Amino acid sequence: MADETHAHPVDPRRVAAARARLPSGSDAERLASLLTLLADPVRARLLYALDVVDELCVGDLALALGVNEDQASYGLRVLHGAGLVERRKESRTVFYRLAPGFPEPLREHCLRRLVELNRTVADDED
Repeated sequence: MADETHAHPVDPRRVAAARARLPSGSDAERLASLLTLLADPVRARLLYALDVVDELCVGDLALALGVNEDQASYGLRVLHGAGLVERRKESRTVFYRLAPGFPEPLREHCLRRLVELNRTVADDED
């Protein structure tokens, strides 16, 4: 195999444009951390459920997801710690909802469209 080398950058203008728009290393780490939170099926489904019905308590979320309360509670604790959900206590019951300002693009693309896109790809493979 011949050594095929060429001078870089091939397109300095596009390299500069890409570099100018890239997130910083720390922002990329925060993004990766957020995506890791969404990669857990229980946490992703908790967010999806709260997007659909606005607010539920731990027990009702567990029933909706078909998981035990410990799984739902742990997922909510992680999501709350990340600032993605908030809690409201009414008497002895704690209700959870998406945090104010939860980004609509995240709701639309991660909670709705990506699931549909993946479902379409999976259906095509069958």
